Amino acid sequence: MAHGVQKLFGWLGGHGLEGTGAAFEQMGFQPGRQSALAAGLGEAGDGLLIALGLATPAAGAAAAATMLPAATVHAPRGFFATGGGYEYPAVLGVSTAALALSGPGDWSLDARFGRRLNQPWMAAAALLVSSAVSLAVVQRRRRVLAARAEQPAASAPNTRYREELVPIREEFFGRKTPAVTQVAVSALGRPEWLIEVEAIAVL
Repeated sequence: MAHGVQKLFGWLGGHGLEGTGAAFEQMGFQPGRQSALAAGLGEAGDGLLIALGLATPAAGAAAAATMLPAATVHAPRGFFATGGGYEYPAVLGVSTAALALSGPGDWSLDARFGRRLNQPWMAAAALLVSSAVSLAVVQRRRRVLAARAEQPAASAPNTRYREELVPIREEFFGRKTPAVTQVAVSALGRPEWLIEVEAIAVL
Protein backbone atom coordinates (compact mmCIF):
# COMPACT_ATOMS: atom_id res chain seq x y z
CA MET A 1 0.00 0.00 0.00
CA ALA A 2 2.88 2.38 0.81
CA HIS A 3 4.36 2.07 -2.68
CA GLY A 4 0.93 2.81 -4.12
CA VAL A 5 0.49 6.13 -2.31
CA GLN A 6 4.05 7.04 -3.25
CA LYS A 7 3.12 6.69 -6.91
CA LEU A 8 -0.31 8.32 -6.64
CA PHE A 9 0.26 11.22 -4.27
CA GLY A 10 4.01 11.54 -3.71
CA TRP A 11 3.58 10.64 -0.04
CA LEU A 12 6.24 8.86 2.03
CA GLY A 13 9.04 10.16 -0.15
CA GLY A 14 7.41 9.19 -3.43
CA HIS A 15 7.42 11.08 -6.73
CA GLY A 16 3.70 11.25 -7.46
CA LEU A 17 2.10 10.52 -10.80
CA GLU A 18 4.24 12.93 -12.81
CA GLY A 19 7.62 11.74 -11.56
CA THR A 20 6.65 8.08 -11.50
CA GLY A 21 5.02 8.36 -14.90
CA ALA A 22 8.21 9.79 -16.39
CA ALA A 23 10.22 6.96 -14.87
CA PHE A 24 7.74 4.37 -16.16
CA GLU A 25 7.93 5.88 -19.64
CA GLN A 26 11.70 5.59 -19.57
CA MET A 27 11.51 1.97 -18.43
CA GLY A 28 9.24 1.08 -21.34
CA PHE A 29 5.82 1.16 -19.70
CA GLN A 30 3.82 3.32 -22.07
CA PRO A 31 1.92 5.52 -21.68
CA GLY A 32 3.90 6.31 -18.55
CA ARG A 33 1.40 8.35 -16.55
CA GLN A 34 -1.45 5.92 -17.12
CA SER A 35 0.83 3.01 -16.25
CA ALA A 36 1.86 4.75 -13.03
CA LEU A 37 -1.79 5.40 -12.19
CA ALA A 38 -2.72 1.75 -12.75
CA ALA A 39 0.23 0.52 -10.69
CA GLY A 40 -0.47 3.00 -7.90
CA LEU A 41 -4.16 2.15 -7.71
CA GLY A 42 -3.34 -1.55 -7.78
CA GLU A 43 -0.75 -1.39 -5.02
CA ALA A 44 -2.72 0.98 -2.78
CA GLY A 45 -6.09 -0.66 -3.34
CA ASP A 46 -4.88 -4.24 -3.10
CA GLY A 47 -2.82 -3.41 -0.04
CA LEU A 48 -5.82 -1.89 1.71
CA LEU A 49 -8.04 -4.87 0.87
CA ILE A 50 -5.39 -7.31 2.09
CA ALA A 51 -4.98 -5.37 5.33
CA LEU A 52 -8.75 -5.51 5.87
CA GLY A 53 -9.02 -9.12 4.77
CA LEU A 54 -11.68 -8.25 2.20
CA ALA A 55 -11.98 -9.92 -1.21
CA THR A 56 -8.70 -11.61 -0.38
CA PRO A 57 -8.45 -13.89 -3.46
CA ALA A 58 -8.89 -10.98 -5.88
CA ALA A 59 -6.72 -8.59 -3.88
CA GLY A 60 -3.90 -11.10 -3.43
CA ALA A 61 -3.94 -12.12 -7.08
CA ALA A 62 -3.91 -8.53 -8.32
CA ALA A 63 -1.08 -7.63 -5.95
CA ALA A 64 0.92 -10.62 -7.15
CA ALA A 65 0.35 -9.65 -10.77
CA THR A 66 1.73 -6.15 -10.25
CA MET A 67 5.01 -7.69 -9.11
CA LEU A 68 5.66 -9.49 -12.40
CA PRO A 69 6.40 -6.34 -14.44
CA ALA A 70 8.44 -5.01 -11.51
CA ALA A 71 10.48 -8.22 -11.48
CA THR A 72 11.22 -7.95 -15.20
CA VAL A 73 12.66 -4.46 -14.70
CA HIS A 74 15.11 -5.79 -12.10
CA ALA A 75 15.80 -9.16 -13.77
CA PRO A 76 18.86 -7.95 -15.77
CA ARG A 77 20.61 -7.31 -12.43
CA GLY A 78 20.20 -10.90 -11.27
CA PHE A 79 18.23 -12.32 -8.37
CA PHE A 80 19.52 -10.84 -5.12
CA ALA A 81 18.19 -7.49 -3.92
CA THR A 82 21.66 -6.47 -2.74
CA GLY A 83 22.66 -6.14 -6.37
CA GLY A 84 19.42 -4.51 -7.50
CA GLY A 85 17.90 -7.83 -8.60
CA TYR A 86 14.33 -9.05 -8.62
CA GLU A 87 14.38 -10.80 -5.23
CA TYR A 88 12.14 -8.26 -3.46
CA PRO A 89 9.30 -8.09 -6.04
CA ALA A 90 9.51 -11.90 -6.36
CA VAL A 91 9.06 -12.35 -2.61
CA LEU A 92 6.10 -9.95 -2.60
CA GLY A 93 4.54 -11.67 -5.60
CA VAL A 94 4.86 -15.18 -4.18
CA SER A 95 3.61 -14.05 -0.76
CA THR A 96 0.50 -12.33 -2.10
CA ALA A 97 -0.26 -15.23 -4.46
CA ALA A 98 -0.03 -17.60 -1.51
CA LEU A 99 -2.37 -15.35 0.45
CA ALA A 100 -4.85 -15.39 -2.44
CA LEU A 101 -4.83 -19.19 -2.36
CA SER A 102 -4.86 -19.68 1.41
CA GLY A 103 -7.40 -16.97 2.20
CA PRO A 104 -7.67 -14.70 5.25
CA GLY A 105 -7.99 -15.54 8.93
CA ASP A 106 -10.95 -15.45 11.28
CA TRP A 107 -10.51 -11.77 12.09
CA SER A 108 -10.89 -10.66 8.48
CA LEU A 109 -13.84 -8.88 6.91
CA ASP A 110 -14.22 -11.85 4.58
CA ALA A 111 -14.87 -14.04 7.61
CA ARG A 112 -17.21 -11.41 9.03
CA PHE A 113 -19.29 -11.38 5.82
CA GLY A 114 -19.53 -15.15 5.59
CA ARG A 115 -16.68 -15.52 3.09
CA ARG A 116 -18.93 -14.58 0.19
CA LEU A 117 -15.93 -12.88 -1.46
CA ASN A 118 -13.55 -15.71 -0.53
CA GLN A 119 -14.80 -18.74 -2.42
CA PRO A 120 -12.31 -21.45 -3.51
CA TRP A 121 -12.87 -20.84 -7.24
CA MET A 122 -12.26 -17.11 -6.90
CA ALA A 123 -8.55 -17.49 -6.20
CA ALA A 124 -7.90 -19.57 -9.31
CA ALA A 125 -9.97 -17.26 -11.50
CA ALA A 126 -8.37 -14.11 -10.10
CA LEU A 127 -4.83 -15.48 -10.50
CA LEU A 128 -5.56 -16.53 -14.08
CA VAL A 129 -7.03 -13.19 -15.14
CA SER A 130 -4.48 -11.01 -13.32
CA SER A 131 -1.57 -13.08 -14.67
CA ALA A 132 -2.87 -12.71 -18.23
CA VAL A 133 -3.10 -8.93 -17.83
CA SER A 134 0.36 -8.75 -16.28
CA LEU A 135 1.91 -10.83 -19.05
CA ALA A 136 0.31 -8.53 -21.62
CA VAL A 137 1.94 -5.54 -19.89
CA VAL A 138 5.32 -7.29 -19.94
CA GLN A 139 5.00 -8.16 -23.63
CA ARG A 140 4.05 -4.58 -24.49
CA ARG A 141 7.10 -3.30 -22.61
CA ARG A 142 9.34 -5.72 -24.51
CA ARG A 143 8.00 -4.42 -27.81
CA VAL A 144 8.62 -0.83 -26.74
CA LEU A 145 12.20 -1.60 -25.70
CA ALA A 146 12.81 -3.55 -28.91
CA ALA A 147 11.58 -0.60 -30.97
CA ARG A 148 13.93 1.72 -29.09
CA ALA A 149 16.85 -0.62 -29.71
CA GLU A 150 16.20 -0.36 -33.46
CA GLN A 151 16.76 3.40 -33.34
CA PRO A 152 20.44 3.76 -32.33
CA ALA A 153 20.75 7.31 -33.65
CA ALA A 154 17.98 8.61 -31.43
CA SER A 155 19.36 6.89 -28.34
CA ALA A 156 22.98 8.00 -28.84
CA PRO A 157 22.64 11.18 -26.71
CA ASN A 158 21.15 9.14 -23.88
CA THR A 159 24.14 6.81 -23.96
CA ARG A 160 26.57 9.72 -23.74
CA TYR A 161 24.69 11.24 -20.81
CA ARG A 162 24.57 7.88 -19.04
CA GLU A 163 28.33 7.58 -19.34
CA GLU A 164 28.76 11.06 -17.89
CA LEU A 165 26.43 10.16 -15.01
CA VAL A 166 28.63 7.34 -13.67
CA PRO A 167 31.03 9.48 -11.57
CA ILE A 168 28.09 11.47 -10.21
CA ARG A 169 26.26 8.31 -9.22
CA GLU A 170 29.35 6.96 -7.49
CA GLU A 171 29.82 10.24 -5.64
CA PHE A 172 26.28 10.28 -4.25
CA PHE A 173 25.51 6.59 -3.84
CA GLY A 174 28.90 4.87 -3.82
CA ARG A 175 29.97 2.23 -6.28
CA LYS A 176 27.28 -0.15 -5.02
CA THR A 177 23.88 1.48 -5.55
CA PRO A 178 21.36 0.60 -2.79
CA ALA A 179 18.99 -2.21 -3.74
CA VAL A 180 15.88 -0.04 -3.51
CA THR A 181 17.35 2.77 -5.57
CA GLN A 182 17.45 3.08 -9.30
CA VAL A 183 19.22 5.91 -11.01
CA ALA A 184 17.06 7.25 -13.83
CA VAL A 185 18.51 9.57 -16.43
CA SER A 186 16.45 11.97 -18.50
CA ALA A 187 18.49 13.10 -21.49
CA LEU A 188 16.67 16.09 -22.90
CA GLY A 189 19.03 16.75 -25.78
CA ARG A 190 20.29 20.12 -24.53
CA PRO A 191 23.67 20.54 -22.80
CA GLU A 192 22.29 22.95 -20.22
CA TRP A 193 19.76 20.27 -19.22
CA LEU A 194 22.42 17.62 -19.00
CA ILE A 195 20.97 15.04 -16.64
CA GLU A 196 18.36 14.51 -14.01
CA VAL A 197 18.92 11.99 -11.22
CA GLU A 198 15.99 10.49 -9.37
CA ALA A 199 15.90 7.91 -6.58
CA ILE A 200 12.97 5.70 -7.39
CA ALA A 201 11.64 3.08 -4.95
CA VAL A 202 11.13 -0.50 -6.11
CA LEU A 203 7.94 -0.86 -8.22
